[in-house]
Amino acid sequence: MSYLVLARKARPQTFDEVVGQRPVVKTLQNSLLRDRVAHAILFSGVRGVGKTTLARIMAKAINCEQGPAENPCNVCESCRTITAGSSIDLYEIDGASNRGIQEIRELKEKIRFLPTSSRYKIIIIDEVHMLTTEAFNALLKTLEEPPAHVYFMFATTELHKIPITILSRCQRYELKRVAPIDMGGHLQKLAESEGVQIEQGALDLIVREADGSVRDGLSLLDQVFSFGEKNISTDDVIQVLGLVSREVVLKLTKALLEQDPVTAFQALEEIFSFGMDLKRFTTDLLGCFRALILCKIKDCDELLDLSQQELVLFRELADNHSSQTLHMKLTLLMQGVEEMRYSSQPRLAMETTFLKIIQSSDVTSVTTLLSRLDNLLAGAEETTGQQSGQAGTQTGGGASEIASSIAKKKQPSPPVVEQKIIYKQIVEVKTPQGEKPAASAAPVEPPGQAEVEGDVSEEEGLLDDTSALPPELKSSPDATPAPRIEPHQRSVRRDWMEFIAYVRDRSIWISQDLQRADSAKEQGSELLLHYVDPANCSMLRKDENKKLITEFTLDFFQKELTVRFVIPDQNSEATQDGQESPLKERHLLANDPLVLMTAEIFNGQIGDIRVGPRFR
Repeated sequence: MSYLVLARKARPQTFDEVVGQRPVVKTLQNSLLRDRVAHAILFSGVRGVGKTTLARIMAKAINCEQGPAENPCNVCESCRTITAGSSIDLYEIDGASNRGIQEIRELKEKIRFLPTSSRYKIIIIDEVHMLTTEAFNALLKTLEEPPAHVYFMFATTELHKIPITILSRCQRYELKRVAPIDMGGHLQKLAESEGVQIEQGALDLIVREADGSVRDGLSLLDQVFSFGEKNISTDDVIQVLGLVSREVVLKLTKALLEQDPVTAFQALEEIFSFGMDLKRFTTDLLGCFRALILCKIKDCDELLDLSQQELVLFRELADNHSSQTLHMKLTLLMQGVEEMRYSSQPRLAMETTFLKIIQSSDVTSVTTLLSRLDNLLAGAEETTGQQSGQAGTQTGGGASEIASSIAKKKQPSPPVVEQKIIYKQIVEVKTPQGEKPAASAAPVEPPGQAEVEGDVSEEEGLLDDTSALPPELKSSPDATPAPRIEPHQRSVRRDWMEFIAYVRDRSIWISQDLQRADSAKEQGSELLLHYVDPANCSMLRKDENKKLITEFTLDFFQKELTVRFVIPDQNSEATQDGQESPLKERHLLANDPLVLMTAEIFNGQIGDIRVGPRFR
């Protein structure tokens, strides 16, 4: 076939024809003029932004007979052969098809020889990230120190897949997506050159679908030209490309914001009947809400890929709603889109999401609520008693209750000095009879925890007796009664493991040995620790360690307990017939190496241990 698609027919042949990418183009042109061209160049970017095109233009500019110059002449033999793809000194390799180490070895053999008809040999590897690790390693040394007559040029869409050792040997150029203005102007010129009139709205749809890729835009424009009409309208583009009318999406967005379920469901039915892909539809709908949020922000027009007419519509719609409302509805929509993707009934999931968005009321900002609450509190503090109750009745019961409760909480608490006086009076009363406290005695601080718990009953009686209070406190009607002091009640049986954790924070080895105790119980004023094997408590029974354990016990249980170790009597370890005691025998059976090995092999655990005469 002699027909060439626009993507090939309109491919730029000089730097001036490249769409966008001005910084990269200027850098390459200056490197040619100043003879500072790197021996290895890497172009990266999304699809269709001109990576391979720039590599070919650079190849022509390097080998041009009129060069080096800013642009290749496209007249000399070298330029014409490279343009036609017949140059024997240009090797253009597809990295996806020639990705092995053998292809790289063959390439290295070819570049050993001098060029045939041009000044330099140019190696262009497209999609270079597809090469294997072995192929990259084989290329490393040649790429670092190539022959003087060889230039390497790579192109990739996935820069992160290229080894860092390759990246460090290349001069990198990252190509951006083409701006909508540049894309629209380029497509408009091509349409005029083809003798086709296209509406601005139709051109905007094609630019939006291209998403910054010139090749995608050319392919879509070529598809629209194949429709066979000399005048292309917006409806033609919608029908040919299978898009949903922008008006339908805008109508649905407006219905969701204005809580109009009838219009929203009618628009959704129109979209489903058209047969549009749900994923694409939800993407357009999310884009509309994003545009609304950006319209609420000043100086963000350059972030919106909208025509001037659509921009006015979005601004008018955004002015009618707060930013909090738009954020809330966008969040609900995003959640619904995620549910729809994994739902067996995607349309039902989307309809349910629309109902959630429609039925959600406007959102009031937190600052507004706090300001209203501050006003209520200010009114509650200014009024007193009956007046505050009447004001609460007029403003609303719920708000008055909140204000009154917070006002009550703001009442001043009794000063700390009164409590100190109470404690001082307690200490003075506890002095023995016959001795009078000194008049110049300094105020006594509150008793410590040990003093409180050591004489609880006596202090409780003193605190209940108001006769011990000073006259200024007895005469005051607002005097607060002194609080009762209640000691912590802990049980050895219930809180033993918590006591182990308490000891572990202070001495790890003591806690480990205490945990080896076969039983621990409280008997009278003693803490009995029973050990079957005396070796497990040999270190604990030393005086200094036993003193530490006693201190830990008193501090934790807050009881006057004496620690006593209970171990088997050494004289009664054997019975009259020479046999071992049942307790010792049970302990030996549980720790028998054969028993432990069997439990480990079968991944089991020891169950019952019976040592009676029936089981011997």
